[in-house]
Amino acid sequence: MAQFLKIYEDKPNEGAIKKVVEVLKNGGLIIYPTDTVYGLGCDITNSKALERIAKIKGIKLEKANWSFVCYDLSNISDYVRQIDTSTFKILKRALPGPYTFILPGNNSLPKEFKKKTTVGIRVPDNAIVLEIVKILGNPIVSTSIHDEDEVLEYSTDPELIFEKWQNLVDLVIDGGYGDNVASTIIDLSGFEPVVVREGKGSLDIL
Repeated sequence: MAQFLKIYEDKPNEGAIKKVVEVLKNGGLIIYPTDTVYGLGCDITNSKALERIAKIKGIKLEKANWSFVCYDLSNISDYVRQIDTSTFKILKRALPGPYTFILPGNNSLPKEFKKKTTVGIRVPDNAIVLEIVKILGNPIVSTSIHDEDEVLEYSTDPELIFEKWQNLVDLVIDGGYGDNVASTIIDLSGFEPVVVREGKGSLDIL
C-alpha cells in the first residue's frame, strides 16, 4: 500500500521532499500536486517505472505522450533542441505556470522516447513538485490522473485520490485540494504557436 504524505506548498518540508525523491530513485510511482490537476509520475530515467505507468494507463510506452516536469528553463534545454528567441520569450513569460509546451526533442531524450520528434514540457507553479524535481536532479514524467466519473473529470481531493490509487502507486502527496482544470497545451515545434488544448493558462502569453 502507498504512503500518504502531507506536504505544505507554502513551506515544503525538506525531510518529506527527500522521502519522495528516495521513492522516485527506487523506481517508485508518485501522485503529486501541480498548479493544475494532480499528476502521476516517476523518475524519467527509470525504465521499469515508466513501464508501470504505461501499464496503468493501458498504453504502449513508445506511444505515450507524457510531459516532462522540469525545474526551470535551463533544465528544459537538456531535452529540447536549440530554442529560438521568440519561443524563449513565450516560455519566459509563461513559466512557471499552468502550461504544457510541445517542443522539438533532442538526442538526450531517454531511450524510451528516442523515436519522438517532440516532447511536452511543464514547469508548474507549485513549490512541492519543483522542489522534488530540483532535489531529484532530473525531470519526472507526468500524466494527469483522469477520473472515470465524467462529471468529475479530475479528482481534486487528495484523500479520495489516495483511496483510489493506494494499491497502484508507492506514494501519494497530500498537497491540499487540486484544481480540476488541466494545463493549456501549446505546440511550439513549428513556425507558429498552435493551441492544442485551452486549459487553465491564459493565451495572453502568445
